[in-house]
Amino acid sequence: MNIELEKLNAVLDKYADTAGSLISVLQAAQEIYGWLSEGTIELISERTGVKPAKIYGVATFYTQFRLKPIGKNLIMLCKGTACHVNGADDIAAAVSEHLNVADNETTADGLFTLNHVACLGCCSLAPVMMIRGAEGEETYGSLTNAKVRKILDDIKAKEVAA
Repeated sequence: MNIELEKLNAVLDKYADTAGSLISVLQAAQEIYGWLSEGTIELISERTGVKPAKIYGVATFYTQFRLKPIGKNLIMLCKGTACHVNGADDIAAAVSEHLNVADNETTADGLFTLNHVACLGCCSLAPVMMIRGAEGEETYGSLTNAKVRKILDDIKAKEVAA
């Protein structure tokens, strides 16, 4: 067995025989690995007895699950009502253009993945995005196209310098 997949064993030991726990297992697996690989899904299937097709069905139904790796920095761009009214579409276009990616895509250098999300719960900061990187999560509000480009350039400069 792949050593990396062994990290999931504690979760599977807890939930493998618990009916209705598939979403909890998938959430834990994604928390550990950042995404759900074919190998991860196979291990979950073996340990829970749930067929891979059903696991893929659940993983593709819920937008929280990812079936491909994400970049070092996950950009969650709010598309909720307050953000939409305050220019989230323009901000999304600026991020996409600056990084040359669309929603749910990762930059060629693997530094950024863009995800449009329904709401971040920071309506007073609209338009807003949250970026999850190695150092944790940072929320950026009252965004403008120029501010977004500077934020992304600053993150990229730190990554290149590291």
